[in-house]
Amino acid sequence: MKSFLSRMEAVQSPIIPVVGELIKNCPGTISLGQGVVSYSPPSEAIDFLSKFLVEPANNLYKAVEGIPPLITTLTAKLQTFNGIEIDQENCIVVTAGSNMAFMNAILAITSPGDEIILNTPYYFNHEMAISMAGCHPVLVQTDDNYQLRPQAIVDAITPKTRAVVTISPNNPTGAVYPELVLQQVNQICSDRNIYHISDEAYEYFTYNGVKHTSPGAFSNSSQHTISLYSLSKAYGFASWRIGYMVIPQHLLAPVKKVQDTILICPPVISQYAALGALQAQPDYLGNHIAELAQVREEVIELLKPLEGLCTIAPADGAFYFFLKVHTQMDAFELVKQLICEHQVAVIPGTTFGMDNGCYLRVAYGALQQDTARQGIERLVKGLQAILA
Repeated sequence: MKSFLSRMEAVQSPIIPVVGELIKNCPGTISLGQGVVSYSPPSEAIDFLSKFLVEPANNLYKAVEGIPPLITTLTAKLQTFNGIEIDQENCIVVTAGSNMAFMNAILAITSPGDEIILNTPYYFNHEMAISMAGCHPVLVQTDDNYQLRPQAIVDAITPKTRAVVTISPNNPTGAVYPELVLQQVNQICSDRNIYHISDEAYEYFTYNGVKHTSPGAFSNSSQHTISLYSLSKAYGFASWRIGYMVIPQHLLAPVKKVQDTILICPPVISQYAALGALQAQPDYLGNHIAELAQVREEVIELLKPLEGLCTIAPADGAFYFFLKVHTQMDAFELVKQLICEHQVAVIPGTTFGMDNGCYLRVAYGALQQDTARQGIERLVKGLQAILA
């Protein structure tokens, strides 16, 4: 059969499986690669599975946008934690993770050839989704601390721009964007009649008194703001695939078309688990994030010997540090050496759109404190040896 090139040829390959294959070939490697948490879902999530099983009709398709009890619970959470009121101007759609929510949004608001502004370093699945949709990612550099540059965003807007994407707390940098800057970006989008897509998957993961801001809570933002959320990180739901989005009411029909075609409805058993998780005691999140904060403090101390070899920007959120390595080496080649010779894995910055220099994403959320310590020690020794 004759071979034809498809749109997928232009889409980068997911990096996590590539690095995973390298790890598999180097037994004993500690992975500082994948962005997941080390803890399990709360017991309340497990308990609610029995409620799913006793309902005889739960094997049937349910509402495209999510089951009503979960929508009600999410409405209360958004009001309490995010300051977002669900009213006649906006609505909630439950999704199979926030990656799906992002793809729903892109397909609902664009036509092939349109442009979406990503701030670099970007989250690689965002860039991949935009390319899959036949659209063009327009890359805008952040500053030296990976903070947004509103004027640079303004300068990048063209008649083909349909949205600006922000991620706070940020993957891959751990940066948290101040409320004032997010307000500026949100107003830019309003003034130019484009959407502000706000990815808030790491909303609970902030440290040192830094507060998370949801742009969807700003006055008069409902008609142009798309907010994305996930249970994967905070509730240990990675494989259970539950996220949700808050969208303008006028986008509900196109988003439902996308979701019905790809998924029909979010997995109902996972929605029941999510309903239980959202009723967990406050100390479930509080204790786990406090433990993660302790790991973070130790990681900061352990990385200090790299100060002459790397630039390490402040990271007050998520569970990442993004290292700028002072070398001309290719980032992926450096990652391979670290795995093969020093048994520690990180993710190359090229995956996040950082082609001008050598960058590494270090993730510490998936490991217990002792293992995280060993991994960071290997990383430090490995970089010292390779760059000597």
